[in-house]
Amino acid sequence: MSQPSEGTSTTPEEHRRVLLTVHTGRRDIVELARTSAARLTAAGIVVRVLAEEADELDIADAEVVPADSEAAAGAEIVMVFGGDGTFLRAAELARYTDAALMGVNLGRVGFLAETEPEAVEETLLAIERCEYSVEERLALEVDVLDGSGAVVGGTWALNEVSVEKAQRSRVLDVVLAIDGRPLTSFGCDGVLCATPTGSTAYAFSAGGPVVWPDVEALLLVPSNAHALFARPLVTSPNSVLSVAVPADGNRSRVSADGRRMVEVPDGGRVDVRRADRPVRIARVHASTFGDRLVAKFGLPVRGFRDARHHHAGPGHELFTSRNVLTRDIVTGDGRTDGVTAGEVTGAGAHDE
Repeated sequence: MSQPSEGTSTTPEEHRRVLLTVHTGRRDIVELARTSAARLTAAGIVVRVLAEEADELDIADAEVVPADSEAAAGAEIVMVFGGDGTFLRAAELARYTDAALMGVNLGRVGFLAETEPEAVEETLLAIERCEYSVEERLALEVDVLDGSGAVVGGTWALNEVSVEKAQRSRVLDVVLAIDGRPLTSFGCDGVLCATPTGSTAYAFSAGGPVVWPDVEALLLVPSNAHALFARPLVTSPNSVLSVAVPADGNRSRVSADGRRMVEVPDGGRVDVRRADRPVRIARVHASTFGDRLVAKFGLPVRGFRDARHHHAGPGHELFTSRNVLTRDIVTGDGRTDGVTAGEVTGAGAHDE
């Protein structure tokens, strides 16, 4: 990952543009997008919206563009209002442009979208003043090959590539190789090839490690493997991860970020490597990835004994966090918006 760079500035004669990508299925998100668009327009920034969302958003004087590879062309920022699914959809639009993605998290956990709804004003001000940095996140390039080794398809991913069985009733047999050298084989539901950015997504649910997003590496995580050796692997960012499927009639497919599907031919192979082009993500707030882990998962940051006796312990400076299940604020004394610590933690609170 490259060092963060400052936000792009323009000359007075140029019109800055921000493309909005919005989860229009929720009224509160639509209203927030509208007020944000009005704020940007008042600052002299041209607001652009997708044709498929234009009617629901109903933003006066907005540019309307089709949702294709040119949607973000000429835009400085693609501002996302929604959860990680909306963010990944926006990443498709920004993929082949210089636009940076900036997300407002209106989903559940949401690691990709940095800004919480209560901090939107601060984010908009940062856009107006070009006071943001841009991170370049490692992405994946995927080649799908047939039994003869000819490339018959391909795609890309920001989070992960899942090589998975197409028939739920059967086990998928795979042979894994790293940099062209066979490693192991087993039956499984699938194999995930993930980026550090995607380590908190599907790979996390499959038992993979949490990797800080500025680490340059590739992850390989088996899903429900029937094998003694099926540990998650972390490889060089320059490695090529190969998943071969024997010609036994069991069909498989590639799912990229859960959005793009490619069928794998019988006896085919999937090669996953680092993409030449990274994904650009704009950041405004100074919180670290560790801070986001604490907030998203409501992790305890006090020492065990100190927490039991209500004394300040390790990490006590992080006195609040979010309860992911209720979206309430959990304070340092273990209370959450009028709900006692015992009501939040359940039976564990009585383990005296």
